[in-house]
Amino acid sequence: MAENLAKAIAGFEAISLSSRTDEVRYERKMGNSELSYYLPSRANGVNDMYLHLGFKAPTHLMERERVRVVWAILRQRHPLLAATVEMHDYDDVRFVDRPAASTEEAINSADANLEYRNQPQDQLIHSYLNGPRTLSNQRISYLVLSAVPTPPDSPDNEPVGEFDLLICAAHFLGDGMALHQFAHDFFTLLGSQKSVQDLEEILTKERIERWGPQAAASGALPCSIEESLPQLTGRFRRAVAAVDFKSTQSKLIGGHVFPRVSGKERRTIVPTVSFDENRTKTMLKVCKAHGVSISAALFALCNIVWARMRPNGGELPIMMYSALNLRPYMYKSPASYWFLAVGYFNVVLPAFLPRTSSDVQTFWLRARQSKDQSARAAKNAMAVYRTHEMSKKRGAQARAWGKEDDQKADGTWVPTPPAPTENEPAAAPLPPKAPSNALIGLSLLGNLDGIYKHQDFESVKMHTLTTGSRQRNGGMLLFGYTFVGKLWLSLGYDVEGFEKETVNEFWSGLQDAVEEFLG
Repeated sequence: MAENLAKAIAGFEAISLSSRTDEVRYERKMGNSELSYYLPSRANGVNDMYLHLGFKAPTHLMERERVRVVWAILRQRHPLLAATVEMHDYDDVRFVDRPAASTEEAINSADANLEYRNQPQDQLIHSYLNGPRTLSNQRISYLVLSAVPTPPDSPDNEPVGEFDLLICAAHFLGDGMALHQFAHDFFTLLGSQKSVQDLEEILTKERIERWGPQAAASGALPCSIEESLPQLTGRFRRAVAAVDFKSTQSKLIGGHVFPRVSGKERRTIVPTVSFDENRTKTMLKVCKAHGVSISAALFALCNIVWARMRPNGGELPIMMYSALNLRPYMYKSPASYWFLAVGYFNVVLPAFLPRTSSDVQTFWLRARQSKDQSARAAKNAMAVYRTHEMSKKRGAQARAWGKEDDQKADGTWVPTPPAPTENEPAAAPLPPKAPSNALIGLSLLGNLDGIYKHQDFESVKMHTLTTGSRQRNGGMLLFGYTFVGKLWLSLGYDVEGFEKETVNEFWSGLQDAVEEFLG
């Protein structure tokens, strides 16, 4: 059987190498959600994601010859990773995948999108976030491995190294869930007992299954989230969804923002703190006893900290936004998990602290309010249809802004006509609209140890995880997650875009509030 497989592989490789043409390609247009991330990213990589993992591992596992084959296997399993982007118009941008013609070509392509460095963690992340853009239309995913080998304890021991892996991917390619599942699969293959030759055989076998003469359409690119979600059918249903969306948006009232400054070039920093396993267990028990999750508690923590900083904050509430995982709503199950599937929801809480109850009572009340609002957003019967409406809105905005950006760049932009003069009738004044400003965004990743099954790669000892994206000027996002048994808080923000004293006070107050309310 092994001999027959070897003959089939050799025959397929020969056919592939002799008959390869550029016509072998798969392509599809981006959906509105993908476009809303792609168009702003073109100039400077806004929203390009990264996932950093710090770990120790035997040095032989991290040799380039092995890493590039693992990378090639995963690029083949998830074709968007190896795809390129072609833009024909603002509403016609396409993913294009040209399958490798041979195992050698697949490995070489992976190797060209893999870089080895010798940089510490902070420098690695800083260069990605603030340096020249790493990704492009021709390279929408990339791996960077930084190695600091350490000598063995004795001549009989295998050398173990300290490594930092940076997984880079454009946000229009996928989301945080795809990043973390990919990292787990990457380390599962890398940390296995399989030799490089074994891994190459897996790559070749899967190539035949995916691209061989008898292969089905399994090589096709995963469809957009708009196609994967239940569709809006009928004029009446579409009208109801539009009215519901408009009504929901009008209720999003927020009157609090961090004071901003301008005039300096963006510089993103990512201060990060973690709490040891015992304290994290205590925090989880305390939250469970009050019927909430750590995620709900983080909304309440931000609310309490800001209310203390702004005791005369006025009548307008504090609004915060977060991402909604849309994968549970999909009716299609694509072979690849690399696709974009995020929506958004908001949590709105009072900006004052009542005098009739303690801050502790207020905190747990608002944590439960955050939980209820999050649950209503996720479980609402209109959630899918609101997602469709938001997707259309974001897509239309991205196309308009993308066109404006291009016109400004080539000098053809014409500003909006001025307001009517005295000789022209003015339109009737519109009623004042309540502000809809978000204080901060929260990316609440939950328990990542549920994704990283560390027993699947026992020789690799992970100890650090940081994630985020390249930001636009004045960007800010708070990450909260548990990893290797610890609670982590990470604040990614443009240090040149905000009043430093206010951000520092908030970040320090947030850490103190964790101690005060969660123990």
